[in-house]
Amino acid sequence: MKHIFLLVLAVSLACGLSAQSTKKIKELETQRNELQQQIAESETLLQSTKKDVKSQLSNLALINGQIEDRKKYIRAIEQDVQTLNREITTLQRQLNALQKELKDKKQKYEASVQYLYRNKSIQEKLMFIFSAENLSQTYRRLRYVQEYANYQRLQAIEIERKQKQVQAKKQELETTKTAKEDLLKQGEAEKQKLEKQEKDRQKILNGLKRKQRNIQSEIQKKKRTAQRLNNQIDRLVEAEIEKARKRAEAEAAAKRKETAKKGKDSKSTAQPTPKAEKGAPVEKYNLNTEDRKLSSVFERNQGILPMPITGPYVIVGRYGQYAVDGLRNVRLDNKGIDIKGKSGAKARAIFDGEVSAIFKYNGLNNVLIRHGNYISVYCNLSTVTVSKGAKVSTKAEIGTVHQDASGNTILHFQLRKETSKLNPERWLGR
Repeated sequence: MKHIFLLVLAVSLACGLSAQSTKKIKELETQRNELQQQIAESETLLQSTKKDVKSQLSNLALINGQIEDRKKYIRAIEQDVQTLNREITTLQRQLNALQKELKDKKQKYEASVQYLYRNKSIQEKLMFIFSAENLSQTYRRLRYVQEYANYQRLQAIEIERKQKQVQAKKQELETTKTAKEDLLKQGEAEKQKLEKQEKDRQKILNGLKRKQRNIQSEIQKKKRTAQRLNNQIDRLVEAEIEKARKRAEAEAAAKRKETAKKGKDSKSTAQPTPKAEKGAPVEKYNLNTEDRKLSSVFERNQGILPMPITGPYVIVGRYGQYAVDGLRNVRLDNKGIDIKGKSGAKARAIFDGEVSAIFKYNGLNNVLIRHGNYISVYCNLSTVTVSKGAKVSTKAEIGTVHQDASGNTILHFQLRKETSKLNPERWLGR
């Protein structure tokens, strides 16, 4: 019974290892498929056919974003190939060990068969048993003959099991190798697509280089517009911080009042309250309990927050200061990110929160949502479907992203922690 249990356990472990390898391949495929789907959807966001500087700069930003996404996809493929290479090495090592074990068991089984063949007759077995010197020895010899027969049977079962293990491991190895080959072909196809995109990008750059003065004028215009928008956002964020401070102070005052009331009730038994030392730091209240709780939950979702736009998208404007590759003396300074979506795309909340402000700028709507001491900002909305003070949930639609005359549907998105500006890409899941 014990031997049978060990055999069943060994087979189960072998199946488990095979399942783990297959599961790993499926996980890698799932991750790549998500990236591939994003790239495929982003290709539906067509470039403008207009040749003016503004439209061509938008086209350049779009293709730069698509190129960045494809490079990310190619890097993912290369990493997955490395993972499969390590898996193939492990599987080959396991297969070699199994084949060695199988060979050893076959040799032992062959030796035992040869021994039985030399002592095969019933007469010889009986002579061996009954030639014992006493009854006790006769019993032991009988047990030996029986156990040797059982050993032979189990050896045969073990060899059969080991052969199945070897076959399964070979199949697993071949499956992994096939997955790797398919992945390498996919990587080559993506590199060819990337090469074509790089050529398209160069065409746009060549056209823009002949309009350097117009480029500088357009960039300066965008910077001035962005600066005025940011100044207004800054003022609203500071006002929201002040509100949060007052909420925290009101909560602290309520707690002090409650403590004082309890102190009066137990005045007869209470000890004198020591006076605060001169120069001792006064506790500063920035957030009330509800705000602290929401902020903590928000922070735990860093890197997995949903994109603030519905449908296919491409990030066409990165966070921070950076030069535009291929264009001389063109530097951008972005306090958030710019996301190009499809016509009719909706802006959506990245997390549970409360609409703290809605304001218009250049005829378009902008929404601020507070998540504790974090604030998300959604700009360039043609319409808004929420109101100030409204509670919103994660992925709740808050308005429609404006489409400009060139056909660009671009959401400008910012993320703040109080007055600090954060890089949204580090918080959003892609």
